[in-house]
Amino acid sequence: MKTSRRFFLSGASALAAAVVAGGANAQDVIGDILKSSARGNWDDQFDARASEGGKVASTLPIFSPQTVAFTEQAVAQYQNIAGQGGWVEVPATKKLQLGVDDPDVVPLRKRLMVSGDLSQSAGISTAFDSYVDSAVKRFQLRHGLPADGSMGKYTYAAMNVSAQIRLGQLQTNLQRLREKAGTLGSRYVLVDIPAAQVEAVENDRVVLRHTAIVGKIDRQTPIVNSKINEIIVNPYWNAPVSIVRKDIIPLMRKNPDYLKDSHIRLFAPDGSEVDPLNVDWSTDDAAKYRFRQDPGAGNAMASVKINFPSPDGVYMHDTPQQSLFGKMMRFDSSGCVRVQNVRDLVTWILRDTPGWDRQHFEAAIKTGENTPIQITNPVPVHFLYLSAWSTAPGVVQFRDDVYALDGNNELQITSSL
Repeated sequence: MKTSRRFFLSGASALAAAVVAGGANAQDVIGDILKSSARGNWDDQFDARASEGGKVASTLPIFSPQTVAFTEQAVAQYQNIAGQGGWVEVPATKKLQLGVDDPDVVPLRKRLMVSGDLSQSAGISTAFDSYVDSAVKRFQLRHGLPADGSMGKYTYAAMNVSAQIRLGQLQTNLQRLREKAGTLGSRYVLVDIPAAQVEAVENDRVVLRHTAIVGKIDRQTPIVNSKINEIIVNPYWNAPVSIVRKDIIPLMRKNPDYLKDSHIRLFAPDGSEVDPLNVDWSTDDAAKYRFRQDPGAGNAMASVKINFPSPDGVYMHDTPQQSLFGKMMRFDSSGCVRVQNVRDLVTWILRDTPGWDRQHFEAAIKTGENTPIQITNPVPVHFLYLSAWSTAPGVVQFRDDVYALDGNNELQITSSL
C-alpha cells in the first residue's frame, strides 16, 4: 500500500434516486459501476458535485408512516440492485483509510457507488481520497458503526453482506414497521433493541435520541408495550433471581465481602434482614432471599429508575458504568435498558408532573434519598425490534440481527467475529 500526502475536500452522494426509479436507467447505472475499469487519479473530478447525498441523521421517528414509505422505496431500490447481480465484494485483507493508494480501493469505490454512499462523479481509481473517506463514514453511520472512515473488520463484514440478503432483511422489517407505525401515540418513548437506541417522540418528531445498553444475547431485552408511570430518584436496586444465581452467588464464593463492599443487603421472605455470614454460599439456596442494594454512587441504577408495568419486570435506568455507552456492541445488560444522558429523558417524561422541573429533579438526586415520583400523565413506552429501515430517500439503515429474529445467520455480524 502506498500513502499519498494529498487530501481533498470531503463529500459523498446517493444513487438512490436513479435506482428507486427502476427501469433501464437504473440498470445501466449499476452496470456501468460494476463494469468500470480503473480511471482517474488524485487530480480528477473532485468538485462540489461529488457531494449530493442525503444526511443519515433524521428527526423522523423510526416507527412512523413516512418511514414505512421510505422503507418501501428502499425495498424497490434493493430489488433493482439484487436483480443486477448486487455489488462487488471488497477484499477484507487491509486496513484501508484516508491517504492510502491501493488496488483494493477500486472495488471499494464500486461498492459504495452501488449503495449510494459515493457519487459516480468521484471516479474509479486506487486513491482512498476524502470522497471515499466521507462515503465510508456515511456507510458506517447507516450501519450503526463508529464513523471513523477506516475499513476495519466490522465495516468489511457489514459491507460484504450481499444485496439479496439485505433485501430480505428490509422485507422482514417492513412487515414489523407496517404493524406498528402510526399506532404508538403522539408522545412516547421507543427503545429499538437492535439499534440499542432510545427515541423520545412528540408530534411525529424525535425530540431526544439516546444511546442505550440492552440485553445480552443470552439475557435478551423483551418486547414491551406499556406506560411509564413512575420515576424513582436514588433507587434501591433489587437484584433479579437470574443475576443472583448467575452472578452474585459465584462472586460471593470468591469474595465473602462482595455484598458488604457493594452495599447490598439480604432480606428473608418475611422481610427480616439476613446476615450473609449465616448463608451457605456453596449452594443456590441464597436465591430465595431478596438482594437489595442501597442508593448511592455505586448503585447499579445510579441516579434514577424509569418504571412501568412489565410481565418480565424490566425497566430503564441510569448506570455508573458510563464507559459502556462508547462501545460498538452495546448488548451488555440482563434485559433492562440503560440510557445515556438519562436525566434529559426523565426531565422530558416529568414535564407534565407538577413540581418536578429539571432543577427540582437535580436537587432530589443530590439528597441521596430514595424518592418515588408518580407521573401525572403516564407516557407510553415501547421496546421493539427493528434492524432495517429508511428515514429518507437513499438513506437505508441496517443493524445487526443480534437476537437472530430476521432468519439469516449472515445478519448476526458482530457476534460471529
